[in-house]
Amino acid sequence: MHLILIRHGQSYINLPDWDGGYIDTALTPLGQAQAARVAAWLAGHVAPDAIYTSSMRRAVETATAIADALGMAFTRDDRLREIGNAWPDGSPLDVTQHAPEYAEYWASERPFAPVCDGGETWGDFLTRVGRALYDIAERHPAQEDTVLVVAHGGVINAAVDVAFNVGHWRSLDAWLHNTSLTHLEYKPEKHRQEIWRLHGLNLCYHLAEPDGSLLGYTWKGRTPGGQ
Repeated sequence: MHLILIRHGQSYINLPDWDGGYIDTALTPLGQAQAARVAAWLAGHVAPDAIYTSSMRRAVETATAIADALGMAFTRDDRLREIGNAWPDGSPLDVTQHAPEYAEYWASERPFAPVCDGGETWGDFLTRVGRALYDIAERHPAQEDTVLVVAHGGVINAAVDVAFNVGHWRSLDAWLHNTSLTHLEYKPEKHRQEIWRLHGLNLCYHLAEPDGSLLGYTWKGRTPGGQ
């Protein structure tokens, strides 16, 4: 199975001046443009067998653009929600209107401590993402199957950690652009320990602009196309 993990488009919660709390927000106009770009690129290059998405609004809006471009339906999965948006048992935490109080430490810094009062830990998060990952692999066992998963930066990092057996303690965070693609292949074979292959991380073909910049991304201190 080929698994393409797609981060959602830019949402209002991603804006540096957002002060509305960590709630479930919609895509910004830029995020909608990014979603349209990735949808068009996928429609021209990939023929997926299924689409799964996080149940959070920014992911669902991105998945909707992709599914419409491909003429497909998608399946919502609460286990694909971003870190801190579920209870320890994996059930979704309601962040539609009010944001919970999150801890000041980064989740993976203290992997066995709740990221919010009564909420999940980084360890719980790895478990729910891992279960989703392997459930999808079981549903699509054929080597030629291709599955799209629309989720969040934390989910994609956790999926890579699970696939490569990183464990609870991590020293690297893959900083993923909005709507970037991460391509994993699940290839269980007898007499081989390695069952996951990483083909690409943070791929952004669809965001390329004529001047060589990426839509919605700038190097610190530089404008798109700047020298």
